[in-house]
Amino acid sequence: MGTQPHTDQPSVRDLLRLPVGGPADLAALPTDTTPGFDGGKAEEKEREKEKKDRKQRAAANTAALGRRLARLQERLYAAGTAGDRRRLLLVLQGMDTSGKGGTVKHVVGHFNPAGCRIRAFKAPTEAERAHHFLWRVDRSLPQAGEVGIFDRSHYEDVLVPRVHGLVPEPVWQRRYREINAWEQMLADDGVTFVKVFLHIGFEEQRERLLARLDRPRKHWKFSPDDLTERARWPDYQEAYAAALGHCSSAAAPWYVVPADRKWYRNWAVSRLLLETFEQLDPQYPSGTFDAERTRARLLAE
Repeated sequence: MGTQPHTDQPSVRDLLRLPVGGPADLAALPTDTTPGFDGGKAEEKEREKEKKDRKQRAAANTAALGRRLARLQERLYAAGTAGDRRRLLLVLQGMDTSGKGGTVKHVVGHFNPAGCRIRAFKAPTEAERAHHFLWRVDRSLPQAGEVGIFDRSHYEDVLVPRVHGLVPEPVWQRRYREINAWEQMLADDGVTFVKVFLHIGFEEQRERLLARLDRPRKHWKFSPDDLTERARWPDYQEAYAAALGHCSSAAAPWYVVPADRKWYRNWAVSRLLLETFEQLDPQYPSGTFDAERTRARLLAE
């Protein structure tokens, strides 16, 4: 029997999905709201409680979602061993400190690593620059039955080059069309995309950068270049809005997750994945042997 979607909560995919083919007005989307988590009587009471209590409740809720995700991931992996080509790709994008690594740790940590492919994309190497910009991404895609997680992704190639003027405008403009065609091809071949933009506020980023400076054990995460990039905040917001607007399609929609509250970020991404898995509804494959005869043989030893 397949997993039936839960209807006690609104669909987070519907709440956070960007319109297909429309512009992305990031300035009009708050970074500190909690869509889908504060919509009912229980959540109304939750707003009246202390912040610590709400975090604890959200953490417990996320952990429960994680257990359901783990079972569905196992079914996807099992189906892949029997020829089901479907796989899921979680793409995480966002400004520095928006929580890409934290999302991987707290949400994807519920999965069995044997069925996951996690890739953090940095600046392309000299060898990677010798190829088409999608070449290194294509090599990191999940195989049948797997869950892929991209910490940054092919979208870096329409963000950093645009903001820093590394390539002419016609080049990064053309890349939008190439990305859409590539994602459509993969969707037709069984890849289900969950593309998440972690939408953090300017002041929240400042607080998180200061927190890194205040804790010596976090200094490895900080670079003076972070401040250089922060100074280009308006340019990056414009570049992100363009990328999300040009590349939110029916086959590979974008979801904008308000990321000022870490607990909500983890919960929302977990819900997005769960709703996607429930729609896929992977099934354990049937055995190719007679279970009763095999059991009788073992008992007869």
